[in-house]
Amino acid sequence: MQLPRMSTLVATYQQVQSRIHRACEQTGRPRSEVKLLAVSKTKPATMVKEIYDQGQRSFGENYLQDALDKIEALTELTDIEWHFIGPIQSNKTRPIAENFQWVETLEREKIAQRLNEQRPAELPPLNVLIQVNISGEAQKSGLKSEEVADFADLIATLPNLTLRGLMCIPEATEDEQKLAQQFDNMHKLLQSLQNKHPQCDTLSMGMSADLELAVKHHTTQVRIGTDIFGARA
Repeated sequence: MQLPRMSTLVATYQQVQSRIHRACEQTGRPRSEVKLLAVSKTKPATMVKEIYDQGQRSFGENYLQDALDKIEALTELTDIEWHFIGPIQSNKTRPIAENFQWVETLEREKIAQRLNEQRPAELPPLNVLIQVNISGEAQKSGLKSEEVADFADLIATLPNLTLRGLMCIPEATEDEQKLAQQFDNMHKLLQSLQNKHPQCDTLSMGMSADLELAVKHHTTQVRIGTDIFGARA
C-alpha cells in the first residue's frame, strides 16, 4: 500500500526540527534546551493547524488583527501558545493582554503598565520578554543594554506580568563574528538579569538564517518563519 505523500509544510517543519537537533548535538546541548517558535505571521489558520498536528504548540504573530482571526479560528486548540512578536501600539494593548500568553517585544513603561492593567484577572500573568537593541542600530526597536536592569525592576512591580527574559533581532549581516558577538552579549545580559530575577529563563534569538549560530551561543528559543511556512504572502 502506498503511503500518503508528506505535505511540503510538514516536510519544511521537520527539516527545521532536524536543524535544531543537529545544532544542539554539535554544541553538546540537550535538545530540550531550545524551544521552537513557529512564526506564522501572514499565514492562514489552516497552516497553523497542520503544524500543530505535528506537535508544535508555540506560534509567533506580528500583526494583531491577523493573529486575532487565527486565535478565534483555532479556539478549540486549548493548549496552543500564542506569542506576540510585533511592535505594540498603545491602542492595541487590550486585545494583546486578553489573547496572548507571551509578549516578546516589551520596551516601554507605558505599554508594560497597560498590559498589566488590562490582563484579565482570570488568566495567569502574561509572560514577557524585554526587547534589546543589541546591535545599537538607530532604526531598530529595543532598549540599550544598560537600560535593561531598571526596566526589569519596573516589570517586577507589575503583578499581572511575569518577566521571563530577553529577545533581540540582531544585525542583518553575513559577518558571523559580529553576529556571534551580539549573541554572546545577549547571553551575558541574561546572566546578569538572572542575579536579581532568577525566573528569567528565556533568551529569544536566532531566526531562519542564523539558528545554528544562535544555538551555539546559548539561545533558548529560535523564531522560525520563512523556513517553515515559506515567504510572506
